[in-house]
Amino acid sequence: MIVTSLQIILLASLIAIAPQGGQAQTMRSAPALRKASDLIHRQEPINVSPRLLARVTPQNSEVRVSLSKQRAYLLLSDEVVIDSPISSGKRARPTPTGSFHVLEKDKGHHSTVYGDFRDASGRIVRRGVSMRIDSAPSGTHFVGAEMTWFMRLTGDGVGMHVGFLPGYAASHGCIRMPSAAAEMFFNHVKVGTPVVVAD
Repeated sequence: MIVTSLQIILLASLIAIAPQGGQAQTMRSAPALRKASDLIHRQEPINVSPRLLARVTPQNSEVRVSLSKQRAYLLLSDEVVIDSPISSGKRARPTPTGSFHVLEKDKGHHSTVYGDFRDASGRIVRRGVSMRIDSAPSGTHFVGAEMTWFMRLTGDGVGMHVGFLPGYAASHGCIRMPSAAAEMFFNHVKVGTPVVVAD
């Protein structure tokens, strides 16, 4: 009897899945892919202390950011005035940790790095581009992403501003906040307000 290599391969694969020790082995299938909506987590809403909000000023406020909790806190001494959800930098572009100060405040800030390429009529040709790596298609120009209520923390552009919060770290390094929280923080800090970002 002549045995072909195909028969040997077939026989070997049957032996590999044959019952061992009296129990049949089951083949494992890959886990089902999750929908994008399943990955978006609902965060606890903004929590404001009206009693403390009436007392906090840009001269006596401090900011603390917890990356592990994905929360930002406006403080008066050690008391939490505003507790807000955030979305910090993703693994590839993490939010820097350490002690900072608000370097600049700009209510209508636009990014000089991230945004869209638009044509002459304003239509988006390419969305979500980076001027560091993407080239503008012919006939387009760059429009920076809106970063309303921007509070700059570093010289290379990291700051706190309004942005989408999916429930996890998803930004390019900035600290995204809900609009209401960003406006309250903006109105109760000044250039020079201390900000501590920690894990």
